Amino acid sequence: MRVISYNLRKHAARGELEHLVAAHGPNLLCLQEVDTDDLPRELGPLHLADATKLNRLGLAIYYDRERFDALSTRAFQLKRSLHDIIAKPALERLLGTHFIDRLHDRELVVGCFHAAPLTALNSLRRTQTRAAHEALDTFGPTLPTLMVGDFNYPVFKDHLSTSVQETGHEVTLSDARTYTRYKFFRGHFDFATSIGLAITKVTTLPQGVSDHLPILVTADYAEPRSETPQ
Repeated sequence: MRVISYNLRKHAARGELEHLVAAHGPNLLCLQEVDTDDLPRELGPLHLADATKLNRLGLAIYYDRERFDALSTRAFQLKRSLHDIIAKPALERLLGTHFIDRLHDRELVVGCFHAAPLTALNSLRRTQTRAAHEALDTFGPTLPTLMVGDFNYPVFKDHLSTSVQETGHEVTLSDARTYTRYKFFRGHFDFATSIGLAITKVTTLPQGVSDHLPILVTADYAEPRSETPQ
């Protein structure tokens, strides 16, 4: 499967989405920092599963209805940073959807994640990441799960990887940096965590008007679907 994640920088990159979908053919699209009142129901072959409702800068998930059935979608609030408490940009920092992948006759959980900004501590972002995985487990604790988004985690990623691996998940970075705004914080902000999936590669796509570059995650199921004994 092919999954694109893109932080639109306060919705500034909204006009790029149709071309992004047409050029790269994703099966799923996860967006951060979107104006959810200005999102189309359809983006080429992709349909809007859902978007957050409480955020000033929201999250959204699109999917290919020819391949997937969306069973349910939920937004989750995570532990807040001081920035969240004062500025209130994002009460819901995780959006999750439970899918049926008709191509492989499998269930799949996809999460769109936006961690606390750089003004918060890495320890808070690790706490949010672990809580996000626990929230996605509520769709089904043994289901293959992919979480993509803006982790706002530019340095000391080994600490994040260790924390994530303790829950059975893996961190996969992209092949090039994804954030360019601040000289001392350029790096891999946008990446993927997964469980029950084999991530073939995470490709950083060309930059548009956002200070984040979109990423394209290519993944497959780690194990073939077990057959029910006859």
